[in-house]
Amino acid sequence: MTASRPSRRQVGTGTRPRAAKPVTRRRATRPATRPGLHVAMVAPEIAPFARTGGLGDVLGALPQALEGLGARVSLIMPAYRTTLQGGHRLEDTDLRLQIPVSNRVEEAALWRGTVGKAITLNLIRADSYFGRDHLYGGPDGDYPDNAERFVFLCRAALETLRRDPPHILHAHDWQSALAIALLKADAQRYPELAATKTVLTVHNAGYQGIFWHLDWHLLDLDWSWFTPKYLEFFGKINLLKGGLVFADAVTTVSPTYAEELKTPEQGSGLEGVFQERAADLYGILNGADYDVWSPEADAHIAQQYGPNSLAGKLACKTDLQRSFGLREDPRVPVVGMVTRLAAQKGMDLLEETLGSLLSRDLQFVLLGTGERRYMEFFEVLQARYPGKVGVRLAFDDGVAHKITAGADIFLMPSRYEPGGLSQIYSMKYGTIPVVRATGGLKDTVEEFDPASGKGNGFLFGPYEGMAFLQAVDRALSLFHREEEWARVMQNAMAADFTWGRSARAYLDLYQKLLAG
Repeated sequence: MTASRPSRRQVGTGTRPRAAKPVTRRRATRPATRPGLHVAMVAPEIAPFARTGGLGDVLGALPQALEGLGARVSLIMPAYRTTLQGGHRLEDTDLRLQIPVSNRVEEAALWRGTVGKAITLNLIRADSYFGRDHLYGGPDGDYPDNAERFVFLCRAALETLRRDPPHILHAHDWQSALAIALLKADAQRYPELAATKTVLTVHNAGYQGIFWHLDWHLLDLDWSWFTPKYLEFFGKINLLKGGLVFADAVTTVSPTYAEELKTPEQGSGLEGVFQERAADLYGILNGADYDVWSPEADAHIAQQYGPNSLAGKLACKTDLQRSFGLREDPRVPVVGMVTRLAAQKGMDLLEETLGSLLSRDLQFVLLGTGERRYMEFFEVLQARYPGKVGVRLAFDDGVAHKITAGADIFLMPSRYEPGGLSQIYSMKYGTIPVVRATGGLKDTVEEFDPASGKGNGFLFGPYEGMAFLQAVDRALSLFHREEEWARVMQNAMAADFTWGRSARAYLDLYQKLLAG
């Protein structure tokens, strides 16, 4: 049974909820890092070794920001086939781990690499689980054995950590959440980790790792843990819920999303659990890695530029138009998207409105891959509007940079967006975001006000075609007023979402847990 999004409310135990604490607004002063603080992060993807979206970006940047603040950081992720073949400097340690899965033992090889200055990357190699073309599944759906694959990862992570116990075990999303549940529910197996505190970050509660109850044997846990209080969820296993219930602290990727998770609209059936954990729920806004995403140093784009030398952006626009077979005209606004083709990202809203949107004087470019129905929709769209619509149905980091630099307007009409990074990247490139006012989009984009000259983008509230089109029209209208457009570009490029601020908030939380 593959992971799916629940549709019903999960009833909590009745603990009185308290407001989630947005910790990113604290004064950005360097904390006194606990001497020798060791933080171990477990994640299903870490850029540049494996990445499908924002989660990989976060894990590529946050550990190095923590290291820069004095923490010792180690990482654990699967050794995917694409990772091993990606040209990275990795080596087999010759260590072999014996991993309990169901009533048997499976073997994993431990490979290693180095990130940043001295961050140890531990790769769990088991080709029967991770030697595949994709991380989680292909265009037709998830791999049917994902439960076993990520139970294996979580058990292997704990076996790895026994050899070097951390102060903090920080797990990310449902694929890693079970490591926290296993550490607490099966504590006698891991005595070396008895003092380790645990943090779970929910990057997207719409994906929870829900599997049928017949997979319970894979966890090698007593059936007493399969109850609504722990890992049971309407008769099924919910791996994300297991992490939520057992973690010492829960974080998510923006203050607004932390509040939204406690509502039926955004809690994805777990709102009762988020309400129960409200006292331990923190919203920490994602940062951006400006070493990678900056037009002043970007090797992927036609010409580098900055807020004081914008001529290069026009060269990037021309290059983008040429690359996608569009008419090369600087006066025509180019509207761009780099996205996963999934309902969460507003694809149904685009299906509804793109016909009307393309009646405007603009060009549209899209890079993305995902659900087959949406891929087919954009293929048809490109054929119907040659020279006006350009589409690449792929995952291509270089093209993503070209769109971010060369477009004038960047669309993110998400149904929900926990944190979002693309809008942050686009602003640094002077590409103005049009976003729905939800989650991290609401926390990072401010509606531009022509009267005051303040603001860095455009927002719409209701998830409706008319509201979306009106926001796009406000952006298109401003585009043709050069002085005001230059002002919103300058505002956007001045926005600062460095990882240092976010990393300090995480360090504050780690130290609070250890002090408590």
